[in-house]
Order: sequence, then structure tokens, then C-alpha cells
Amino acid sequence: MLYSPVLKLDSPDATLERVGGKGASLARLAAAGLPVPPGFHITTHAYRRFVSENRLAGAIVSAALQVQTDDPATFERVSRRIQSLFAQGTIPRNLADVIRQWYGELGADNPAVAVRSSATAEDLPQMSFAGQQDSFLNVRGDEHVLAAVKRCWASLWTARAIGYRARQGIHPKDVSLAVVVQQLVPADAAGILFTANPVTGARDQMIINAAWGLGEAIVGGHVTPDTLIVNKQTGAMAAQEIADKEVMTVRLSEGTREEPVPADRRTQATLTPPQVAELVRLGAQIEQLFSQPMDIEWAMRDQHLFIVQARPITALPPVPSRASPKPF
Repeated sequence: MLYSPVLKLDSPDATLERVGGKGASLARLAAAGLPVPPGFHITTHAYRRFVSENRLAGAIVSAALQVQTDDPATFERVSRRIQSLFAQGTIPRNLADVIRQWYGELGADNPAVAVRSSATAEDLPQMSFAGQQDSFLNVRGDEHVLAAVKRCWASLWTARAIGYRARQGIHPKDVSLAVVVQQLVPADAAGILFTANPVTGARDQMIINAAWGLGEAIVGGHVTPDTLIVNKQTGAMAAQEIADKEVMTVRLSEGTREEPVPADRRTQATLTPPQVAELVRLGAQIEQLFSQPMDIEWAMRDQHLFIVQARPITALPPVPSRASPKPF
């Protein structure tokens, strides 16, 4: 059976096996009409074609099997070897042409996109692979997009990912990688929404983290965000802490960097009450769609909210008793 190397974002064929955990989640969100930035999937079939046509499969598995779970130095050594193989490889011409065509349809004049890795063994309820593969923001132009795709493929073999899979007993021949290419939201603010309290386990609370700029400052732990606790049923604010948000991630002509937040905005609340209410509404819709508590990444531009990722909350504590202490 022939599989397409590229799929539209909301394609019914965007399964875990074809587009990875992140991609499958985004496909489900987009198909449900949620505000997901437009984009497309580069499927695991494309990854396997790259590996096959550059004759890398045997060398990858041979190298990966040299990992010793009790010797982290082997993770680094194997990673360097495999990533050098990817760097030397060439994306097949007809595959590169298809990616160029789909990228061009996202907008004129080299639109800024996010190029994100999506592994076939990530964001699963029993495992936490988040952050083990690379993503690239504010990528512009055909050749830069193709280079970012190749770097995403190579990042399936970071030392951290190799070590984690080895400890989990996942054979190197059983993993593959898809890539999601989406229009970049040039966010004024961004953050994370948990549809249950990840600290206490309370299912009747949503937790919102919010900060200025792109979401990478929060995800990377470079800024202390505002933290809001909202009653899921009533929408009432149960508690809030407005942080001193010192840095934010901003776009450049290419790529991103961290900059200081202007002094008058550092201790200003990132979200207004109506924006909080809209986030809670979207969170409830996403939780209902997936039938479980979710960890959601969001971004806001010109008062419009976008959902850029959603995955199950891993290791959620059991529902607390009524006597449980407050989270702060």
C-alpha cells in the first residue's frame, strides 16, 4: 500500500503511526474545528524514505544497539554517530519538491513557520517523551524549511531520546519520526493550560500558566509565568499569582531570541478575565474531545487564541480528598 509523504493537517489519515503523537493530536484538534494554526504533516513514510534512499537503516540500528543503559557516555557517542549520518544524507528530490509545494501554499513571501518533531512513541499516556526531539521556530524559505525537517529527523537520535528508549526497552528499528509544519503564531502572549490540577490531582480545577511573547520561554523554564487556578464548572478564579516576568521569547527576521520584558509589563497580568474565560472554554472542549485531562499549549495574537499542542497529562495524581491542602 502506498502512503503519502505529506498530509493536510486535519487529514483522517493522520494516525499515530503516520504522523506521531503530536501530529495525531493536532489533526484531531483541527478536524474538530478548534483554532489550530494551518499547516501540514510530513509523515513517517517520508522519514523512512530518507533513511532508505540514503542507506542508513543498518548503520543506525547497529550504532543504537551499542548503547549501554548503565553508561550515559554511550548515549552521547551513539548520538553523535547517528546524527552525522543524517547530516550527510540528502532528501530525495521529489520528496523535497512536495515539501516545497506544501510550504508555498501556507502563504506568499516565505511565511514564517514552526517546524516541529512528532515521534511515533511520544505523548503516550504511559510514557513522557515531551521535549526529547527538536523543534524550530520562525523558519522562513524553502531551503531553511528542508534543513529544519532534516534536523528534526536527526533529533530522533539525541542522546536523551536514545537513553530513554533504551531504558524503556524500545528497539531502535521500531521508532520513526514525523514532522509538523505550521504557520508560526507571532504570539503577544503564550502559555500552558492544564485541564486538571497536575499538582493536587483536582479534576474540578484548571491551571493556566501565562507569560509574554512566544511560549518557548515557559516551556524552557526561562521565565516564571503567571499562574491562575480556575474552577472548571463555574469559571470562577480560585487563586492567582502574577509573576515578575523578566524575559520573553521574541521573533527575529529568522529564529528567535530572549529579550527583557519592558518594565511596565513585568508584573502586569498577562491575561484579561475574558481571555481566561475563553481559554477555560477551549480547555473544556479539548478535554471532552480526548475524554481525559489534557496538557495544552496555547498562544495569543491580537486577542485571538490558538492551540498549538495538546497531550494527556502524564502522572496525574489521584483525585484528592476534601481535606487536601490548597495548592499554594
